[in-house]
Amino acid sequence: MKPTKTVTCDVLVVGSGAGGFATALTAKLHGLDVIITEKEPVFGGTTARSGGWMWIPCNPLAKREGFKDSREAARTYLQHEAGNHFDAARIDAFLDNGPKMVEFFQEKTEMDFTLGPAFSDYHPDAPGGMSGGRSVVATPYDGRKLGKEIARLRPPLKEITFLGMMIGSGKELLHFFNVTRSVKSAAYVGVLLAKYGRDLVSHGRAMRLTNGNALIGRLAKSALDQNIPIWTSSPVKDLIVQGGAVKGALVQTEDGMTEVLTRRGVVLAAGGFPQDMLRRKELFPHAPTGAEHWSPAPPGNTGDGIRLGERVGGKAIDGLPNAAAWVPVSLVPRRDGTSGPFPHFIDRGKPGVIAVTKGGQRFTNEANSYHDFVQAMVNACGDDPEKAAWLIVDHPTIRRYGLGFVKPFPVPLTPALQNGYLVKGRTLRELAEKIGINAAKFELTVATYNRDARRGEDPQFKRGSTAYNRYLGDPDHKPNPCVGPIENGPFYAVKVVPGDLGTFAGLRTDADARVIDESGNAIPGLYAAGNDMASIMGGNYPGGGITLGPAMTFGFIAGRHLAGADAVSTANRPAA
Repeated sequence: MKPTKTVTCDVLVVGSGAGGFATALTAKLHGLDVIITEKEPVFGGTTARSGGWMWIPCNPLAKREGFKDSREAARTYLQHEAGNHFDAARIDAFLDNGPKMVEFFQEKTEMDFTLGPAFSDYHPDAPGGMSGGRSVVATPYDGRKLGKEIARLRPPLKEITFLGMMIGSGKELLHFFNVTRSVKSAAYVGVLLAKYGRDLVSHGRAMRLTNGNALIGRLAKSALDQNIPIWTSSPVKDLIVQGGAVKGALVQTEDGMTEVLTRRGVVLAAGGFPQDMLRRKELFPHAPTGAEHWSPAPPGNTGDGIRLGERVGGKAIDGLPNAAAWVPVSLVPRRDGTSGPFPHFIDRGKPGVIAVTKGGQRFTNEANSYHDFVQAMVNACGDDPEKAAWLIVDHPTIRRYGLGFVKPFPVPLTPALQNGYLVKGRTLRELAEKIGINAAKFELTVATYNRDARRGEDPQFKRGSTAYNRYLGDPDHKPNPCVGPIENGPFYAVKVVPGDLGTFAGLRTDADARVIDESGNAIPGLYAAGNDMASIMGGNYPGGGITLGPAMTFGFIAGRHLAGADAVSTANRPAA
């Protein structure tokens, strides 16, 4: 299709998640003219639906708090985690620039970071691992500062809100768990609910942004303050190549096909391929047709950026042990007959929660990371075409902590029981028969678990043995914050299946975030960030925020390289 108009800029950023915004803001603040284009009618991508955490070793917040981290320890940890897929040049670029990125955005934009001091690495006992201090999150933000642009901010995933209200992680979440046990928590939650009610009346949505919504809200406000155009409903159809270099793109805008010519380059940051059925089928062993996988990612994340890069000589990484960041999800029935995936981050670590397969047996330490949990679940299911497990609790546990989409007391259980999300049995055998698992082995599993759990022990899988396990547990539950018996019926179950938090198998890039071809040469004028860039984690998941931390950092690196400022490597460096 012939373009109806031509626009010229220095940098075109494809995608509006954290990686895209970080690139655009860095380039703009280094003097470049930038346009952000977004396929969907709202901006924010998967980031806006996420927890918003960023894994940045040796970040300045942790240094101020006295954490004894080091670049060498972080590098050792990443080398252990990535194994044979350790990419020294990109790891070094990440470790060198992550702290600089935090300082840059904190000083020059609306960004404000909060440290997760007790948010442990996911394998804290591995060489170089830490029990806290490497993860930061965007501080809650007032959405009213976005003005009318709040309408274009992607809302949080409905299933992880409470009546549509976002709940921050850490201490804020603890207040919600303790709302019926603490006057202080009840007052805290009451104030938040009152403010939310006010916002619903005045604005039709929550204005107190937390987690990934706060991160995108802050980045978007910064971009708008810098007069960076954000074109929504504007998918990129093709890249423009001249003389072997990427010189722009064809963008389908509301005004027709627009030719965007770039003086410096195009950055692919379109969110990877979690909703691309063909690539799922190819790379997800548990999803032989692509449909046996349920991603909470936005529907528009269909691998467009990766395909654009491949079309001009880029190559997606292959051979990773895991092509995505796995998370167990349960499917929440919606009124329109569809289901929404609920990601299970924290409930698996609470005392009195276990997971069993169809065979009625436990298969892993349930308090391990969501990525590790799904790997264990898929392996435990063996040749069974359905890769699934059931989370099991008794009545006191579900009323204390909730389970998945089911909220703790005083929110009633009835709706979840009626729509089939939650299954109830008066006895363990009745529950097993209702959910279709081996009843005899299930009863034996629970009896064996309870025998040790009454003493706070789990000799089979060592729940509560790591700092990360204990971070997910209940600090008030003694002696083990992650272990408690399952013995006071009725009993309940929620089914979990494989999902993801984003894909790892993106385009190969160098330390400057430039897309490289099959021979390892940089493609002039083409960069990638976020999940369009191959993950530096080697198909593993070392800690909370290992997607967004590198996304922000390599967006920062790409923006500086495009502007000619302190490039990591000097080959083919653009003129300043």
